[in-house]
Amino acid sequence: MRLSWHDLGKPRADRADGKPVEITGFPLTLLPTGRSDRFLMMAEPGCCQGCVPNNPQAVVEVLADQPLELGKRALRLSGTWRVSSDGDGWRYQLHGASVKPGMTRRALMAASPLFCLPVPAMAQATDGMAVDIHSHAGNIIQMSIGRGQALGITEPMRQGGVSAICLAVVADSPVITSSGGRLRPGRDPRPGELYSFSQTSFPALHKLARDQGLPIVRTAAELRAARSSRPSVIVSSEGADFLEGRIERLDEAWQRWALRHLQLTHYRPNELGDIQTEPSVHDGLTAFGAEVIRRCNQMGIVVDVAHGPYELVRKAASVTTRPLVLSHTSLSDRQSPWTRQITSSHARAIAATGGVIGIWPIPAFSPNIVSYAMDGFARMVDVVGIDHVGLGTDQMGLPGGSTMPGYADLPQLAAALRTRFNAEETAKLLGGN
Repeated sequence: MRLSWHDLGKPRADRADGKPVEITGFPLTLLPTGRSDRFLMMAEPGCCQGCVPNNPQAVVEVLADQPLELGKRALRLSGTWRVSSDGDGWRYQLHGASVKPGMTRRALMAASPLFCLPVPAMAQATDGMAVDIHSHAGNIIQMSIGRGQALGITEPMRQGGVSAICLAVVADSPVITSSGGRLRPGRDPRPGELYSFSQTSFPALHKLARDQGLPIVRTAAELRAARSSRPSVIVSSEGADFLEGRIERLDEAWQRWALRHLQLTHYRPNELGDIQTEPSVHDGLTAFGAEVIRRCNQMGIVVDVAHGPYELVRKAASVTTRPLVLSHTSLSDRQSPWTRQITSSHARAIAATGGVIGIWPIPAFSPNIVSYAMDGFARMVDVVGIDHVGLGTDQMGLPGGSTMPGYADLPQLAAALRTRFNAEETAKLLGGN
């Protein structure tokens, strides 16, 4: 019996209990590994455990008798289907799983060599003006919580032709945990806790920039003048949780910490709105979220709606008077809930504001630079146009690894893009937009 993901949650899946079945999906493990006898499976690739949906009917727990080769591609598995009534676990399990033969298009893309690019294209530079609209480079996440050491950013940016990065602290870090194989809120924050955390994470970002000689961008003119010969940082926050419902803290962050890029939500439904990987509790955007958007528009802070569901984006688009950014995602072919990818309607809502969608280098979506350019950038351009797509690497924020792990690799992406786009269009995609 062959099951599809549309069967989950419906009588057909329940009637298959105890029967041999086949199902195709993408494996996801808690830690990066090439082999495992126990893992989760979803209908589409996930970048990390945090992208596993809070919906037991959208995930299958796979248990094999011996470790299976996972890779970064879709697997067609056979095994015995089990339906659980345990409300705290996964509803569906596949026992005695084994891999059925078959090569997917994505697997073929993974095998395609980068050296198929024309040699002249590989030599093309980024003109020193590329901009990454979402990054945690330099180990800023760990440094914000007092762990780890700073890693070099400046030289890789120079080598790759990157003029500026939106370097993001993670506002909800103190309360996010891995639970049930997912990143999600482990508890409610204590009053004042997330604001207090911002008073250590923002200084950590400033120290990182200062120690590495990276000027902090405060104005549009400074951004336009930025070049990779002296790369710069835009202070960003992934999540506005530090506001804790107090709008005056936005003004403080703008003045004291030079905050110029604010993502409304992250892995915690907060005072501003909902997220893609948890059930809706606010019907998208809250009244406070709308107030924050208006104030950001007045102050010159870019509003980022990454991690927000379509309803949040739709409402944010109706409130904003400035272009929105969705800093790191990719395009999905289907209307699927519980996903960090977005549909074409979701993407067009951003473009309608004049905004930009950042494409992230998730290996499961784009196993090499060529597919990152074609399956990532080119597909999004086909939906929203050349003026509304950008670079959002989420560097050092991807537990499952990255197709483009360092900024020194950016010329390879530029070369891959030049096989489809001209020089002016490529410059738009890598920072001009």
